[in-house]
Parts: sequence; structure tokens; C-alpha cells
Amino acid sequence: MDIPAPIPIPPGVHPAALQRWLAGKFPHEAGGLTAVRPLTGGRSNLTFLVEYGERRLVLRRPPLDGALATAHDVAREHRVLSALHPTAVPVPRTHGLCADTAVPGAPFYVMDHVDGLVHRTDADLARLSPGQVAAAADTLVDVLVALHQVPPAAVGLDGFGRPEGFLVRQLRRWRAQSEASRTEPVPGADALHARLADRLPPQGRAAVVHGDFKLDNVLFALGRADEIAAVLDWEMSTLGDPLTDLGLLRVYWEGFAGIADAPLGCPAQAPGRPQFAVLAERYAAGTGAGLEHLDWYTAFGYYKLAVILENVLFRASRDPRPGSEDAHLAACIPQLVERGHAVLAATARRSATATATATATGE
Repeated sequence: MDIPAPIPIPPGVHPAALQRWLAGKFPHEAGGLTAVRPLTGGRSNLTFLVEYGERRLVLRRPPLDGALATAHDVAREHRVLSALHPTAVPVPRTHGLCADTAVPGAPFYVMDHVDGLVHRTDADLARLSPGQVAAAADTLVDVLVALHQVPPAAVGLDGFGRPEGFLVRQLRRWRAQSEASRTEPVPGADALHARLADRLPPQGRAAVVHGDFKLDNVLFALGRADEIAAVLDWEMSTLGDPLTDLGLLRVYWEGFAGIADAPLGCPAQAPGRPQFAVLAERYAAGTGAGLEHLDWYTAFGYYKLAVILENVLFRASRDPRPGSEDAHLAACIPQLVERGHAVLAATARRSATATATATATGE
């Protein structure tokens, strides 16, 4: 079937091949491919709104260039979304994974388009009342609790990752990602990696880990601050230590305070926005998790996010267009590394104080 009329097609999509693939998935849908438009807001896989007949779909594929191996795995996204759709975790329904790179030029998958709102900035949250902001924060944590309570084997994800030795492999992986994408030296980054490796917390239970769980990776239901319609951006999901999600959420929630040109998705000023300690207590109550090592997971979150921003800059450096997106983030990276060190230093001071107190009191 041919495309019924010429339509603007953004880079990264081959319209005739996509039309044929969609016709095979929806043989009874009349009208064909009528629109493909990029959806903005993320710095990860490319996302397109696809209008096919009466259907509104979303297509996800890796970036056009500069993608690190394993960092933009759409097959993993498709698998975890398909597995979680019947659970209490709100995710879009998928409609198939295509490994034929002739269709959009890369592997891709298609899922339902979900209507909803993304709260990405302080201005977005300012449209809500303080009570609604608090409700949105609670709901965000409740969905993370729901995700971490899903038994992986019960939804066919028991082979989705290797929980044993997860944190060791994570440190090794992000060190390799940093080395592959570093455009200039980052003072203290290697030392932060070494400190994290020396202070690994004991391995806990395994859960489905999102890998980049934050406020602007969820869609809130229209007109509702207490309901999430969909959790998005699952490209880094795996089986592993769920507290890595909580530690990274803490970085997004409070770790960018005072940093100029912070990435979007880190609002920090909205009235009604609870302190992260309140959210952590809610998470602990919902999961039964101990949070005595949360500072380590937070420092790891700083390190991981610094590496992610390194890759953003690496991709920007390969973009020949002037004014490439996100080049301003360079200043954030060393500050994130510094804050990772500060979290570990504060933990060490508290531990030393507690030890000295116990010695003095004979406990």
C-alpha cells in the first residue's frame, strides 16, 4: 500500500517501509499513514507521533548517531512494556517490535499514544495548587513502589537481567560509558567511581528497575494530579537493585538546587513540593525497604547522571548543526560529581561521629 498523499517525514523514518509494516499490523485500518511528527522533551531514544488511519501511535527508535552500545535498546523497552501492561504499573500497550533496519533505519517499536500531561519545570508545577503538587509527588512514589513490587517471574521478566553482582556491573558499565563519550576531562569523576566501588552496599532483593525514574518520565492523567496515565522511557530498565531508582530520583528531586542551566525535569521551587525525606519514608513504608544505604545510591545517581550528560554532550559534539541542543549542560557535569563526593563525605562524617559517640559511652 502506498502512502495516500505526500506528508512531511522527519529524519529517522522511512515512510514507505513504515507504511507497509503498519499495514501488516493493522490490516483492517483504513486511511493509511497520514502523519509522522517528532515528540520532543527527552534526550534518549527518538520518539515520533504516528497517525495511521484513526490510530494515534508512538514510534521509538535509537538516536540517529552517537548512541552508545546498550544505552538505547528499544528491544528492552518493548519487552518490559509488554510485560508490565497487565500489572498495576501504568504503561502504554505495545503493538510490535521491528528489527528490520530498512523500515526507519534502525530497530523500533510502536505503542499506543497516551494522552496526559508532563510536569517538567517549575512553571508546569506552578499551574497546580500546593495540594496538587503534593499529590503528584505522592503518586510518583506510589507508582515506583508498584513497579518494585512486581514479581519479575510472574510477568515473564525473570531473565530480563542478572541481579547477582548488579551494582558491580553497573559501576563497570557507567565507567565504560563515560570513557566512550567523554569529550573533556571531568575532575573527580574517576575518584567518585573508586569511592563508590570501595563502599558497595550489601546486595538486596531484585526487582524490575526503571533506570531513569523521574517526574518528567511519567504522564499524568488529564485533569488529575493524583493519577499517572503512563510511565515512559524504559530504555535502561533491567532486573537489579530497586534502590538505584530511588537514589536517582533523589538526585532529580533535590540534587540540582543552585545549579544554573540544570536539565529539564528537575523542578525544585513549586509550593507544596515535599522534601525528599518525606517521599523516601513513603517509599520505605510501601516496600518495606531499609534506607540505611540511601546515600550510596544517591552518590551513584550523581555519577550515573553525570555520565548520561556526558553522552548528551558527546552526541551534541557530533551534530553539525549550529547551536546544537544541550551544549550548555557541560557546566552541570563537574557539579554533579562534586555533589556525589559530598554525599559520601557526609555519610563518612556521620559514621565517624556515631562511632566516636559509641566509644565514649561504652556502647
